[in-house]
Amino acid sequence: MKRILLALLLIMVCAASALAEGPLQVGGFASDWSLPDGYNKIHTMQDWAGKVLLINYNDPDEKDMNEHFTDAVKKEVESGVLKKSSFKGIGIADCKASWKPDGLIRTLGASEATKYDTVILFDYNAFLREAWGLKEDSANAILLDKNRVCRAIVRGRVPDNQVEYLLKLATELQDQ
Repeated sequence: MKRILLALLLIMVCAASALAEGPLQVGGFASDWSLPDGYNKIHTMQDWAGKVLLINYNDPDEKDMNEHFTDAVKKEVESGVLKKSSFKGIGIADCKASWKPDGLIRTLGASEATKYDTVILFDYNAFLREAWGLKEDSANAILLDKNRVCRAIVRGRVPDNQVEYLLKLATELQDQ
């Protein structure tokens, strides 16, 4: 019996290791990160522990690609459907993907942070893009549950017909 339990434990550890090394997928655990904001304050996912986390990871040159989606999220937050106590949306700028200087990207990020009343972080070396297998020169939307399990990921533009589904999913996850 002990051998069977040990074998099962070994299989689970190996499977978890394999999941952590490949691109982030629905059902996979999102690896943590440390990234600075515009004031060089370091943030991690732990800053929003216990909350559903929506990460908009964008090439600054493509910041408007998912504006229809982020505007819809903002509307749900302002109406109280997505509750600030259990949901947080953040932006992460993929600085390495852009031709723009980092100072300009930080300035643009500050404008976006104000517009969406959120935090914008800066990935200067594409660490998160590479770790999670995100799309370069594009936008990416990642929805994580309170345990940091990926529940939805869109590499590229969020299709119009998925916006409502993603908002409903975020609402359901925050209530769990």
